Order: sequence, then C-alpha cells, then structure tokens
Amino acid sequence: MAPADAVAVLESQVLLQKLDFWVRNPDFLADELLNDYEQGGDAELLELAGSILESDEPEVRRYPMMRFLFGAYEPLDDALAVLRSAHLVVRRKRGTVDGRVRRHDYYLTRTGRSAAERIVHDVPEFGYFVDRTLLVARLATGYGGSRLKARQYQQDEYRHAVIGDQIATIAPRVQQRWRRCAAERQPSSVDAA
Repeated sequence: MAPADAVAVLESQVLLQKLDFWVRNPDFLADELLNDYEQGGDAELLELAGSILESDEPEVRRYPMMRFLFGAYEPLDDALAVLRSAHLVVRRKRGTVDGRVRRHDYYLTRTGRSAAERIVHDVPEFGYFVDRTLLVARLATGYGGSRLKARQYQQDEYRHAVIGDQIATIAPRVQQRWRRCAAERQPSSVDAA
C-alpha cells in the first residue's frame, strides 16, 4: 500500500536500475535516441542525441555501472539510505515467491518532492539531472523494467561486458553514428538546386 504522503511511485527495482543506467551513461542514452530517430524519423531525437554527443556530457557526466547477472546494477540500499532516513523516499516490498521479495516499489513523498524542488532552485546546476531524468522517462514510456532490460541487452557492449566489470563507454561509436545520421538528414546540394 502506498504511503499517505506519496506523490509519485516508481514500480520495480528493475525499472529503477534500467532508468538509472541511461541517466548515468549519456552515450547509451544518445544511442537509444538515435535508435528511436531511425525508427520514426523524429528530428528532435536526432537533435537531442547531438546535444549530448557534441558536449562533454559523455565524459563528464558518465558514472559507470557494473555488469551483473541481469545487466547494469547498483546496490541501492546505501544510495537510498539517506533519502529513506529523511522520509524523502519510501521503499515498499510487494509479494513474495519462495521467500523472496517479488518487487520493490519506490515512493516519492511530499517532503521528498519539496526537497528536490528546493535543491534545484538553490543549485540550478542540478537541473541537469531533472532534464535527463525527464528525457529518460520519455524514452522509456510504455516500457516496464523487463522490456527495458531486453532493450539494453541489444547493445553488444552491454551484453558482452564481463560480469563484475564496468560497462564500457560507447561514445566514439555513437558519435560516428550520429554524424552519419545528421549528414543523411542534410539536403544535398543537388536537391537544393
């Protein structure tokens, strides 16, 4: 059951881990934007990928994750302990199968939302994380954690990362891909004449 002061919920640790991967790995995020661009032709996705790849974001904002049995993974207990102790986030366990928790849901409380808004107001640089999280949420719309995991496993570098090692950057490959897509989108001089 949701806490009385909950204002939002993220259902399942798998989903949280997969969204976190894209926020922490702008090169993989840009590649997924290019995948969606190539499928649908939305020029905004090409521009968003370019804004990531033409900046220092893939190097400066990258915070690698380890590859474990089921993909990118970060132990959440330590990371969320401060948020949970201040009642900014509440984790609820749902159901058990053979004594194991079936799912963890993460609730943002009113206090948590107020704290986040105050932080972004006081330190505007943190707005980057709001913007990236909104972009990742948009990219993941309609996907559950398992489908996102399957989507991430389509990346060779992700799938073939050694268990226990950090998932390597794909920035050079994605930058080349973006340049190719951008060049193909430009009208040729013959078309303009």
